Amino acid sequence: MLYPLLKIFARSFLLIFCRKIYINHKEVLYHPGPLLIASNHPNSFLDAIILSTLFHKPIHSLARGDAFKKPLVAYLLKSLHMLPVYRTSEGVENLEHNYTTFDACKKIFRQNGVVLIFSEGRCTNEWHLRPLKKGTARLAISCWNDGIDLTILPCGFNYNSFRSFGKNVELNFGTDFSKDILEGTEGYGNRINSFNNHLQSALREIVIELDKNDSSSIEKRFTIPITNAEKFLLAIPSAVGFLLNAPLFLLVKWLAYARSGDSDHYDSIIAGLLFIGYIFYLALFSVFVALATTGYWWILVWIIFPFSAWSFVRLKKQF
Repeated sequence: MLYPLLKIFARSFLLIFCRKIYINHKEVLYHPGPLLIASNHPNSFLDAIILSTLFHKPIHSLARGDAFKKPLVAYLLKSLHMLPVYRTSEGVENLEHNYTTFDACKKIFRQNGVVLIFSEGRCTNEWHLRPLKKGTARLAISCWNDGIDLTILPCGFNYNSFRSFGKNVELNFGTDFSKDILEGTEGYGNRINSFNNHLQSALREIVIELDKNDSSSIEKRFTIPITNAEKFLLAIPSAVGFLLNAPLFLLVKWLAYARSGDSDHYDSIIAGLLFIGYIFYLALFSVFVALATTGYWWILVWIIFPFSAWSFVRLKKQF
């Protein structure tokens, strides 16, 4: 129950947090399954949030196992359709739990479900495709060996920035593939390598490669033109949006920096805190307006605040 409710709100939230999400093949958002989305991983859990709001079916995301240490947190993450994957760095003794996660994935696939895996492993804020880990290949091959007709969908995330809200996101999907790519390949190790080589080539075509220090090329690649009509119509709402929403954003920005500094999770922590905090922020102002006025004027808080924030994002500097 929690997942579909949060999905509705997250979809609305991303209209503010992201200026534009471009998708090259929107038809894949309605894939019937079973489907394994194999993605690059440039922006922590924001990657998973974006995909989860876009796909028609619920997405079950594989996440780093150390996030599931506390029972209450583990319960919450699992209720959000997240499953743990353990790496050697998180303790060799935990690696056996990956078999349980693989079994859970197979159950999802047998019900024509969708699973998201970040094939690079760790998150790194960069415009670059890194070498792939073996987890995606192992899961896919294990499913094919068990007779599951699984499809693999390459997915490439490309952001204009990893340090500011109002993002321009280019979400590219590659050509999907199935077990046919391994036909004639003998030996488990060779099959793993063949799978990874195919997936790496597919991702290389949809992940934008740019030098993180080449700001001019980044701006040229991701800038979205703003028309004079937009500037005229949204000028006043944009100014109002800045004044109304700045207190929450400045507080969240300070908290995120105190929590993560300049780490690769900073951007996603900003998004997460804003996602949760905005509900309480609007509720607080609604109560204030309700106490100060008569009637249903408090409803306007839930309209004016988000619309003015959206207007500000549309006109704010993109870089």
